[in-house]
Amino acid sequence: MTTTSENEQSLVASVERIADEISAAHADDVDQNARFPRETIDALKEASALSALVPTRYGGGGLGIAEVADSCFALGRRCGASGMVFAMHQIQVACIVRHSAGSNWFEDYLRALVTEQRLIASVTSEVGTGGDMGRSIAAVSTGGEGCSFEKQAPTVSYGAFADDLLTTARRAPDADGGEQVAVLASKDQVELEPMGTWDPFGMRGTCSPGFVVRASFPAEQILPEPFSTISAETMVPYSHLLWSHVWLGVATEAFDRARAFVRASARKAPGEPVPAAVRLSHLMTQLSLLRGEVESALQEFLVADATPNRERLSTMASALRFNNLKIAASEQAPRVCQGAMSVCGIVGFKNDTPFSVGRHLRDTMSAPLMIANERIHQTNAALLLVAKET
Repeated sequence: MTTTSENEQSLVASVERIADEISAAHADDVDQNARFPRETIDALKEASALSALVPTRYGGGGLGIAEVADSCFALGRRCGASGMVFAMHQIQVACIVRHSAGSNWFEDYLRALVTEQRLIASVTSEVGTGGDMGRSIAAVSTGGEGCSFEKQAPTVSYGAFADDLLTTARRAPDADGGEQVAVLASKDQVELEPMGTWDPFGMRGTCSPGFVVRASFPAEQILPEPFSTISAETMVPYSHLLWSHVWLGVATEAFDRARAFVRASARKAPGEPVPAAVRLSHLMTQLSLLRGEVESALQEFLVADATPNRERLSTMASALRFNNLKIAASEQAPRVCQGAMSVCGIVGFKNDTPFSVGRHLRDTMSAPLMIANERIHQTNAALLLVAKET
């Protein structure tokens, strides 16, 4: 066994332990109080999990997306909000690692990320763009003391708890809305003006209210590659892959609770038929479909990512593939959770039983809204008109 393999297994095992011992213990309180899952994130920092994707030459874990996806699944299984915060952070780290070549500032930042375990939030959504992540109204302005921007973001996941924010904006005030760059600004360079409150239906612990984000920073904190490249090669596929692993984890836990309920019912009446067992079998099929979609998409990404210059990730076929993953996973996960509630009946509906799946259902109901599925369908429709291969 190589050292790298040992490191990979060690970190994934640490995350699984944190999920089982810490995330699970606080999940209901995080949900009930819509509070940040601080205990889990602190434990992940202690385990150096926030720098899992940072190459070893900077002191990071040197892991790949497969190991991080496994970690997202483990966390999502115990606490959907914890899994989503971890996934969102790793997406931002991947963007920096994969698109900052040649930048001394970003190399130094990655070393700081390792030693300080800095948490990165994302600011991509914007009021007035209709949910189009590929377009910005906010623009980077250049002045005598550096650069600045102001952006009205309807949601900023865990923004008030992050150390740094990776924000999209037009490269200049006179640039087209699609000519975007990604800016990494530290908390002390940013002013966050709250827009509204945070009392959502599910994923309550992600703490994602809106903010007016104002930042002042040196130009060297702009990632050197255009955001269109960052989005196609990293942000979109990593988002859909890691999010779907979180949703799969949540749905798997809901299924496990349904199975525990059926087994408990069978023990109470040995030899008697258990009607819910048949429904559980149907539910297993639904979960298997979700798992198969998520796992196959990850393998396809690994193959595409290994091509020279990641050229396959910039194709229309690739965009369609990962868009379809997001749609399929975000629609299937709530179905599994709803099916688990049907199996468990009233004890699944109630919030104070070992078979409760209300939190799981509510958390997965957020999935179709994270980059709205209707927006993705519109994008796919345009791609299908011109794509030669799908």
